[in-house]
Amino acid sequence: MPDQKDILKNLKTSSIDRRLSIAKASFLAGTRWATSNATSFFASDEEKERKRKKVLTEQANYLVSEIGKLKGSIVKIGQMMALYGEHFLPREVTDALNTLNNQTIAVDWNAILPHLTEQLGHKINDLEIDPQPIGTASLAQVHKATLKSTGQVLVLKIQYPGVASAIDSDMNLFKQMLRLTHLLPQTREFDQWFEEVRDMMHREVDYTLEAKTTLRFADYLKDDIRYVVPQIIEEYCTDQVLCMSYESGLPVNSPAVLSLSQQRRNKIGEASLEIAVKELFIWGEMQTDPNFGNYLVRLAEETNEDIDKIVLLDFGAIRQFDHEMLTLAHSLIHAGYLHDLDQMVNAMKGYPFFDQIPSDIKPDMAKVFLLATEPFSSLSNNPDIPEGVMNSQDQYDWKKSQLHQRVMQRASKSMASRYFSVPPKEFMFISRKFIGTYTFMTVISAQANIRKSLNF
Repeated sequence: MPDQKDILKNLKTSSIDRRLSIAKASFLAGTRWATSNATSFFASDEEKERKRKKVLTEQANYLVSEIGKLKGSIVKIGQMMALYGEHFLPREVTDALNTLNNQTIAVDWNAILPHLTEQLGHKINDLEIDPQPIGTASLAQVHKATLKSTGQVLVLKIQYPGVASAIDSDMNLFKQMLRLTHLLPQTREFDQWFEEVRDMMHREVDYTLEAKTTLRFADYLKDDIRYVVPQIIEEYCTDQVLCMSYESGLPVNSPAVLSLSQQRRNKIGEASLEIAVKELFIWGEMQTDPNFGNYLVRLAEETNEDIDKIVLLDFGAIRQFDHEMLTLAHSLIHAGYLHDLDQMVNAMKGYPFFDQIPSDIKPDMAKVFLLATEPFSSLSNNPDIPEGVMNSQDQYDWKKSQLHQRVMQRASKSMASRYFSVPPKEFMFISRKFIGTYTFMTVISAQANIRKSLNF
């Protein structure tokens, strides 16, 4: 819940206001850059590099603080750039953009209420709404409400006014800001990815689509008691308001979750892994935002049940994959399951991105993939698993494995490193999903056998 001191009285929703704010911030940051270059003219190369990184960090942090004040789509754009920008942007910039995920400034209820009234009309009188939000994000904030006639507790995800119509102009502003402050790489790949982010933004503000997706995932999981999907209350949904049942739970990294027994944490971890596998191999659509804010853990004692559950909160970042991509992912993971280098190389065939890579480079790339899929292998076929990381039941210890660091280190030293610089966007989505799932496992110190989820 946001601090009462951190409340925005109103939103800068007009294009002119937002342009002026970004123009001012960009100008000041650009001036700092020019001043730094001037004062470093006679410095050594080492000193110039040190100053460059320092100024880059300072201006990136400054710009991020200004972006955070605007709320809306430009903040979400920054968050997406933080998530995927490692392929395009300097480390100092992505580090600064990552702090946008921690900003929880709410918009004052007096600025939200007129918008909500316009959206719901007379139906707003059916609800008793708590003016204090229980959650805030870049595109919306969430308020708890009670249906007066039945006492049912609901949540209203209220899109900030003007967000949807500002996406295209905010995208252009963000790109201009990066260019003016010398943070933008001038590459065709970046431009292509930028357009992908634009499409993602438009999908995220389509609440009609999100409601349908939530209903579809609820149907997928209706017979699996390990998961909770909020119920959509269609009567109070509009194109800018999403009404759902209130679902209680604890943050993934809460002390109560982290202090559970190893066996209970393992079960929660298995559920997290299994839904990722089902999304990719059975349903063909995946929640691509690995933000922990999209999940809660409902402890068994809270509902007097025998099992802890994962509450799935957000279905705005669902992405569907075509048959070609799903076949490739299946083949790569199957090769990792078998821990077979030749099969991993063969799995790459027929996909344009891999076909353009020289054949003598592919085995080196395949070794990186074999490492990334280490949890899918077993002690019987993978002698390279570090000691103590997997037990005799093929339960993998993500925290002890330090897998992400090892993969990054191997990839950076690989002869194929330049081909990893800008992989296909679909590949980035799937990669990020599994990084998010691996991180989930690491945070709760879970040990689980992911092989049991696969039908190989």
